[in-house]
Amino acid sequence: MNPTVGIAVILTVLQAAHCQMIRDLSACLQGQSLRVDCRYENKTSNPLTYEFSITKDNRKHVIHSTISVSENLYRNRANVTMHKNLVCLYLQSFTTSDEGVYMCELRATNDYTGNQIKNITVIKDKLEKCAGFSLLIQNTSWLLLLLLSLPLLQAVDFVSL
Repeated sequence: MNPTVGIAVILTVLQAAHCQMIRDLSACLQGQSLRVDCRYENKTSNPLTYEFSITKDNRKHVIHSTISVSENLYRNRANVTMHKNLVCLYLQSFTTSDEGVYMCELRATNDYTGNQIKNITVIKDKLEKCAGFSLLIQNTSWLLLLLLSLPLLQAVDFVSL
């Protein structure tokens, strides 16, 4: 084998390894809807597929997926949005019958490390209300800039007095 080809193959395998990793899975109530946020770190430009499911009564139910077929029970109530490093499941008309262990599964195309999976137990009475600005926090550079500029704004007010 040509040494150049061997190095190229090794670099390709290393680049594919750990293409994405789920960092955090959280759930909250947004009005009458459940929102499940699956935050991940992505180190590739390869397309991302996902699956949100729930396990209750020892049975897995697919809620919304690009990997497999969603169940009819959830098909009309669920939708998913994707933002930079965030996949959000919205389940409308959330009730106690929707309680269970929710799973987020992510897979990047040509990722040879397998799927990333994380679970969260969702109980309606224990859920907090979603923060209205949580999606803005995903890009924290503006927040950091605002916090760093507060002393300057206070100094301007002091000088104008």
